Amino acid sequence: MEIRDPVHGSIYYADPEVAILDTAEYQRLRAIKQLGFSEFSFPGATHNRYIHSIGVAHLASLVFDSIFRVYPFSKPSVKTRFRQVVRLAALLHDVGHGPLSHTTEQVMPPLADLQIKIYEEEQKYGDAAHTVMYKNRKANHEDYTIKYVTDSPISETIIKQFPDISPVHIACLIDKALHCPDDFFVDAGVDFRPILSQLVSSEIDADRMDYLERDSYFCGTNYGKIDSNWLIQNMTFHRVENKLYLAMNRRALYSFDDFLISRHHMHLMVYGHHKSIIYEEMLNRYLTSPDCTFKLPGDIKEYTLYNDYRLHEHLRSVSNPWARRIAERRPFKVLLEQHHTTESDRPEMIKGLLEKEGLEVIWASSKARLSKYHTASPEERAAQIYVVDQFDPWSKPTPINQSTEIFKRYEGTRIIDRIYVAPEDFANAEKVLKSLKF
Repeated sequence: MEIRDPVHGSIYYADPEVAILDTAEYQRLRAIKQLGFSEFSFPGATHNRYIHSIGVAHLASLVFDSIFRVYPFSKPSVKTRFRQVVRLAALLHDVGHGPLSHTTEQVMPPLADLQIKIYEEEQKYGDAAHTVMYKNRKANHEDYTIKYVTDSPISETIIKQFPDISPVHIACLIDKALHCPDDFFVDAGVDFRPILSQLVSSEIDADRMDYLERDSYFCGTNYGKIDSNWLIQNMTFHRVENKLYLAMNRRALYSFDDFLISRHHMHLMVYGHHKSIIYEEMLNRYLTSPDCTFKLPGDIKEYTLYNDYRLHEHLRSVSNPWARRIAERRPFKVLLEQHHTTESDRPEMIKGLLEKEGLEVIWASSKARLSKYHTASPEERAAQIYVVDQFDPWSKPTPINQSTEIFKRYEGTRIIDRIYVAPEDFANAEKVLKSLKF
């Protein structure tokens, strides 16, 4: 099947892959916007997670082909199998995403309600991976993704259409913490799981390459435009003992720097736009209010019925004031916006002074960091990306965060503090603000 993508052009999917796309569980992604409330700031940003995921699988294929174009696999069938499992993991990486935004994770059920069999299997491995987190925590969208991949009509379709690939193998690329039960990722004594999982999720993965270009295109901004072709051409591998890791040729390091800065600016100027932030804050206030009746179910079949439209319909049907403001497009308005590189006590002080005057105030603090290296999980930190130099025989491969100054220059957190008030209170709040002296 050919899909016409406005970002990547013609994308082709084989019939077994189309069988996954055609499941109701996957079609659900058509009704979940990629950027949630961002369309209120950027009217073109109405694209969905369905086309994004299709684009991610396409890019993952291109990266795989570039990295392994001359790699001596033991058999051609091994290369075909690895390429296919990467495509499937990229295609399904977002399938469990909740309605509208990450804010709806507030109303996800306890993890135990999902009854994820593969998590229960993890317990045999001791105190590793998800075992230590399995009990007494709330589910998140990654948990729903693993449930869809391993225990749903999607997993049944995978088993039927791809007899040489197990749903567990796909889950192992989406979630680095899961234990692989066999030697599926091993060829000629080399473990390919690290590099294949990095194509799906890492500092420079197919997911980020797609959403930066796609979000930039639909928002009408220049921040996310990157030289993806040059990056893909220069992605390669580096072997450490018996494991293969993602690597990049040194000549593309400047494009990598640009990639990181583009993503950073997208977070600051698009994903953290003041309108998106206030709608998410108001949604959060409704979802955490005592009278909230919107809950996401643990049953995966029922969860499939929940999308953006169902949430919007719910918000229109209830009397909660925060839900009403979202449904009627009456958001709080920015009174003050301050940018910092360190924490400031001024926004909280201003909020307190405004509240003393009887004004209802929302203080939202948005934080952005250049790289996940600063806050990465143990699994992410263990899977290094290396820089190699094909033109310098004396150059030794080094971790990418030690090969460029960009991480040091942007090591700090960028903080945007905003004070919002109701539009009907704005004039009074402005008078109070002007009277303040620090």
